Amino acid sequence: MNFFTVDSISLQFGGLKAVDSVSFSVAKGEVFTIIGPNGAGKTSIFNLISRLYNPTSGKLFFEGRDITEVPPHQIAKLGIARTFQNIELFENATMLANLLVGRHCHATTQLWQEMLFLPSVRRAEKEHRHKVEEVIEFLDLQAYREKLIAGLPYGVRKVIEVARALCSEPKLILLDEPSSGLNVEETDDMSFWIRDIRSELGITVLMVEHDMSLVNRVSDRVLALNYGKVLATGTPAEVQAHPDVIAAYLGA
Repeated sequence: MNFFTVDSISLQFGGLKAVDSVSFSVAKGEVFTIIGPNGAGKTSIFNLISRLYNPTSGKLFFEGRDITEVPPHQIAKLGIARTFQNIELFENATMLANLLVGRHCHATTQLWQEMLFLPSVRRAEKEHRHKVEEVIEFLDLQAYREKLIAGLPYGVRKVIEVARALCSEPKLILLDEPSSGLNVEETDDMSFWIRDIRSELGITVLMVEHDMSLVNRVSDRVLALNYGKVLATGTPAEVQAHPDVIAAYLGA
Protein backbone atom coordinates (compact mmCIF):
# COMPACT_ATOMS: atom_id res chain seq x y z
CA MET A 1 0.00 0.00 0.00
CA ASN A 2 1.37 3.40 -1.00
CA PHE A 3 1.43 5.98 1.80
CA PHE A 4 0.19 8.83 -0.40
CA THR A 5 -0.84 8.67 -4.05
CA VAL A 6 -1.97 11.21 -6.62
CA ASP A 7 -3.69 9.33 -9.46
CA SER A 8 -4.16 11.16 -12.78
CA ILE A 9 -5.31 14.34 -11.06
CA SER A 10 -6.41 17.29 -13.19
CA LEU A 11 -7.62 20.78 -12.38
CA GLN A 12 -9.23 22.98 -14.99
CA PHE A 13 -10.29 26.63 -14.79
CA GLY A 14 -12.40 27.29 -17.85
CA GLY A 15 -10.16 26.48 -20.81
CA LEU A 16 -6.96 26.47 -18.71
CA LYS A 17 -5.62 23.19 -17.34
CA ALA A 18 -3.62 24.17 -14.25
CA VAL A 19 -2.92 20.49 -13.49
CA ASP A 20 -2.98 17.97 -16.33
CA SER A 21 -3.25 14.25 -15.45
CA VAL A 22 -0.50 14.31 -12.81
CA SER A 23 0.35 11.05 -11.04
CA PHE A 24 2.91 10.28 -8.35
CA SER A 25 3.29 8.36 -5.10
CA VAL A 26 5.11 9.31 -1.91
CA ALA A 27 6.56 6.59 0.31
CA LYS A 28 6.25 6.75 4.07
CA GLY A 29 9.29 8.51 5.56
CA GLU A 30 10.28 10.12 2.26
CA VAL A 31 11.08 13.73 1.39
CA PHE A 32 9.43 14.20 -2.01
CA THR A 33 9.79 17.56 -3.76
CA ILE A 34 7.86 19.15 -6.62
CA ILE A 35 9.77 21.68 -8.71
CA GLY A 36 8.92 23.75 -11.76
CA PRO A 37 8.77 27.31 -13.07
CA ASN A 38 6.15 29.83 -11.93
CA GLY A 39 2.70 28.78 -13.11
CA ALA A 40 3.67 25.13 -13.45
CA GLY A 41 0.84 23.99 -11.17
CA LYS A 42 2.83 23.20 -8.02
CA THR A 43 0.72 25.10 -5.48
CA SER A 44 -2.44 24.04 -7.30
CA ILE A 45 -1.52 20.44 -6.47
CA PHE A 46 -1.12 21.39 -2.81
CA ASN A 47 -4.51 23.11 -2.90
CA LEU A 48 -6.02 19.94 -4.34
CA ILE A 49 -4.47 17.80 -1.60
CA SER A 50 -5.63 20.27 1.06
CA ARG A 51 -9.08 20.07 -0.55
CA LEU A 52 -9.18 23.83 -1.13
CA TYR A 53 -9.87 22.93 -4.78
CA ASN A 54 -11.95 20.09 -6.15
CA PRO A 55 -10.21 18.17 -8.94
CA THR A 56 -11.74 18.12 -12.39
CA SER A 57 -10.75 14.46 -12.59
CA GLY A 58 -8.50 11.95 -10.86
CA LYS A 59 -8.14 10.62 -7.32
CA LEU A 60 -6.16 11.23 -4.12
CA PHE A 61 -5.32 8.39 -1.73
CA PHE A 62 -3.84 8.65 1.77
CA GLU A 63 -2.95 5.49 3.68
CA GLY A 64 -5.14 3.51 1.31
CA ARG A 65 -8.16 5.77 1.76
CA ASP A 66 -9.73 7.77 -1.06
CA ILE A 67 -9.65 11.38 0.20
CA THR A 68 -10.68 13.02 -3.08
CA GLU A 69 -13.98 14.23 -1.62
CA VAL A 70 -13.01 14.60 2.04
CA PRO A 71 -14.08 18.07 3.31
CA PRO A 72 -11.18 20.50 3.84
CA HIS A 73 -11.76 20.76 7.61
CA GLN A 74 -11.30 16.97 7.93
CA ILE A 75 -7.90 16.81 6.21
CA ALA A 76 -5.88 17.78 9.30
CA LYS A 77 -7.73 15.17 11.35
CA LEU A 78 -6.58 12.53 8.90
CA GLY A 79 -2.96 13.54 9.52
CA ILE A 80 -2.15 15.98 6.70
CA ALA A 81 -0.89 19.48 7.55
CA ARG A 82 0.53 22.26 5.39
CA THR A 83 2.30 25.58 5.30
CA PHE A 84 1.71 28.35 2.75
CA GLN A 85 4.04 30.25 0.44
CA ASN A 86 2.59 33.46 1.85
CA ILE A 87 2.72 33.12 5.63
CA GLU A 88 -0.74 32.58 7.13
CA LEU A 89 -0.38 33.45 10.82
CA PHE A 90 -2.45 35.60 13.21
CA GLU A 91 -0.18 38.66 13.39
CA ASN A 92 -1.76 40.27 16.45
CA ALA A 93 -1.51 37.10 18.54
CA THR A 94 1.46 35.55 20.28
CA MET A 95 3.45 32.68 18.87
CA LEU A 96 2.04 30.43 21.58
CA ALA A 97 -1.54 31.33 20.64
CA ASN A 98 -0.79 30.61 16.97
CA LEU A 99 0.66 27.22 17.80
CA LEU A 100 -2.32 26.30 19.96
CA VAL A 101 -4.50 26.91 16.89
CA GLY A 102 -2.64 23.99 15.34
CA ARG A 103 -4.13 21.75 18.03
CA HIS A 104 -7.71 22.55 16.93
CA CYS A 105 -8.04 19.30 14.97
CA HIS A 106 -7.51 17.38 18.22
CA ALA A 107 -10.26 19.19 20.14
CA THR A 108 -12.56 16.73 21.91
CA THR A 109 -14.49 18.95 24.32
CA GLN A 110 -17.81 20.69 23.67
CA LEU A 111 -18.50 24.42 23.97
CA TRP A 112 -20.66 24.00 27.09
CA GLN A 113 -17.86 22.01 28.76
CA GLU A 114 -15.38 24.76 27.94
CA MET A 115 -17.69 27.46 29.30
CA LEU A 116 -17.87 25.56 32.60
CA PHE A 117 -14.13 24.80 32.46
CA LEU A 118 -14.74 21.20 33.49
CA PRO A 119 -11.91 18.86 34.52
CA SER A 120 -11.98 17.29 31.03
CA VAL A 121 -11.31 20.71 29.54
CA ARG A 122 -8.42 21.34 31.92
CA ARG A 123 -6.90 17.96 31.08
CA ALA A 124 -7.26 18.63 27.35
CA GLU A 125 -5.68 22.08 27.62
CA LYS A 126 -2.77 20.64 29.57
CA GLU A 127 -2.20 18.02 26.87
CA HIS A 128 -2.42 20.62 24.08
CA ARG A 129 0.06 22.86 25.87
CA HIS A 130 2.44 19.92 26.39
CA LYS A 131 2.41 19.06 22.68
CA VAL A 132 2.97 22.70 21.72
CA GLU A 133 5.90 23.00 24.12
CA GLU A 134 7.46 19.90 22.54
CA VAL A 135 7.33 21.59 19.13
CA ILE A 136 8.73 24.85 20.54
CA GLU A 137 11.68 22.95 21.96
CA PHE A 138 12.17 20.90 18.79
CA LEU A 139 12.44 24.03 16.62
CA ASP A 140 14.31 26.04 19.25
CA LEU A 141 11.62 28.76 19.43
CA GLN A 142 11.62 29.30 23.20
CA ALA A 143 12.67 32.95 22.91
CA TYR A 144 9.53 33.83 20.93
CA ARG A 145 6.87 32.04 23.03
CA GLU A 146 5.05 35.19 24.21
CA LYS A 147 6.04 37.49 21.33
CA LEU A 148 3.46 38.92 18.94
CA ILE A 149 3.85 37.57 15.41
CA ALA A 150 3.69 41.10 13.96
CA GLY A 151 6.98 42.04 15.64
CA LEU A 152 8.99 39.00 14.59
CA PRO A 153 11.49 38.74 11.70
CA TYR A 154 10.28 37.10 8.51
CA GLY A 155 12.61 34.12 8.86
CA VAL A 156 11.30 33.37 12.35
CA ARG A 157 7.72 33.56 11.09
CA LYS A 158 8.50 30.93 8.45
CA VAL A 159 9.71 28.55 11.14
CA ILE A 160 6.67 29.32 13.31
CA GLU A 161 4.36 28.39 10.44
CA VAL A 162 6.15 25.04 10.20
CA ALA A 163 5.75 24.74 13.97
CA ARG A 164 2.00 25.33 13.80
CA ALA A 165 1.67 22.59 11.19
CA LEU A 166 3.69 20.23 13.39
CA CYS A 167 1.41 20.96 16.35
CA SER A 168 -1.37 19.07 14.57
CA GLU A 169 0.83 15.94 14.82
CA PRO A 170 0.71 15.18 11.08
CA LYS A 171 1.77 12.01 9.35
CA LEU A 172 2.30 13.98 6.12
CA ILE A 173 3.38 17.63 6.04
CA LEU A 174 3.08 19.79 2.91
CA LEU A 175 5.74 22.51 2.82
CA ASP A 176 4.96 25.19 0.23
CA GLU A 177 8.18 27.06 -0.69
CA PRO A 178 9.73 26.80 2.81
CA SER A 179 12.85 28.76 1.77
CA SER A 180 10.95 31.58 0.05
CA GLY A 181 12.22 34.94 1.33
CA LEU A 182 14.95 33.39 3.50
CA ASN A 183 18.63 34.30 3.41
CA VAL A 184 21.38 31.70 2.99
CA GLU A 185 21.80 31.07 6.71
CA GLU A 186 18.05 30.76 7.30
CA THR A 187 17.77 28.37 4.35
CA ASP A 188 20.53 26.24 5.87
CA ASP A 189 18.59 26.12 9.13
CA MET A 190 15.42 25.16 7.26
CA SER A 191 17.23 22.26 5.62
CA PHE A 192 18.17 20.95 9.06
CA TRP A 193 14.57 21.26 10.29
CA ILE A 194 13.24 19.38 7.27
CA ARG A 195 15.70 16.52 7.74
CA ASP A 196 14.91 16.38 11.47
CA ILE A 197 11.15 16.42 10.82
CA ARG A 198 11.64 13.27 8.79
CA SER A 199 14.34 11.52 10.84
CA GLU A 200 13.38 12.50 14.42
CA LEU A 201 9.62 12.94 14.18
CA GLY A 202 9.02 10.29 11.52
CA ILE A 203 6.88 12.64 9.42
CA THR A 204 6.73 12.24 5.65
CA VAL A 205 7.47 15.48 3.76
CA LEU A 206 5.94 16.62 0.48
CA MET A 207 7.52 19.91 -0.55
CA VAL A 208 7.20 22.53 -3.27
CA GLU A 209 10.49 24.37 -3.61
CA HIS A 210 12.40 26.61 -6.05
CA ASP A 211 15.80 26.69 -4.30
CA MET A 212 17.67 23.83 -5.95
CA SER A 213 20.40 23.80 -3.31
CA LEU A 214 17.76 23.04 -0.68
CA VAL A 215 16.08 20.51 -2.97
CA ASN A 216 19.39 18.68 -3.46
CA ARG A 217 20.16 18.60 0.25
CA VAL A 218 16.91 17.20 1.58
CA SER A 219 15.04 15.39 -1.20
CA ASP A 220 14.91 11.66 -1.78
CA ARG A 221 12.98 12.09 -5.02
CA VAL A 222 11.89 15.01 -7.17
CA LEU A 223 9.05 15.57 -9.62
CA ALA A 224 9.39 18.33 -12.22
CA LEU A 225 6.27 20.05 -13.60
CA ASN A 226 5.69 22.47 -16.44
CA TYR A 227 2.33 23.79 -17.65
CA GLY A 228 0.63 21.37 -15.28
CA LYS A 229 2.27 18.27 -16.78
CA VAL A 230 4.92 15.94 -15.37
CA LEU A 231 8.28 16.32 -17.10
CA ALA A 232 10.35 13.88 -15.05
CA THR A 233 10.49 12.00 -11.75
CA GLY A 234 13.58 10.60 -10.04
CA THR A 235 16.48 11.53 -7.81
CA PRO A 236 17.44 15.22 -7.74
CA ALA A 237 20.43 14.50 -10.01
CA GLU A 238 18.35 12.50 -12.49
CA VAL A 239 15.64 15.13 -12.76
CA GLN A 240 18.07 18.04 -13.14
CA ALA A 241 19.88 16.17 -15.92
CA HIS A 242 16.65 15.57 -17.87
CA PRO A 243 16.71 17.67 -21.08
CA ASP A 244 13.08 18.79 -20.73
CA VAL A 245 13.74 20.00 -17.19
CA ILE A 246 16.89 21.83 -18.25
CA ALA A 247 14.91 23.63 -20.94
CA ALA A 248 11.81 24.42 -18.86
CA TYR A 249 13.08 24.95 -15.34
CA LEU A 250 16.79 25.62 -15.27
CA GLY A 251 16.73 27.81 -18.37
CA ALA A 252 19.89 26.29 -19.83
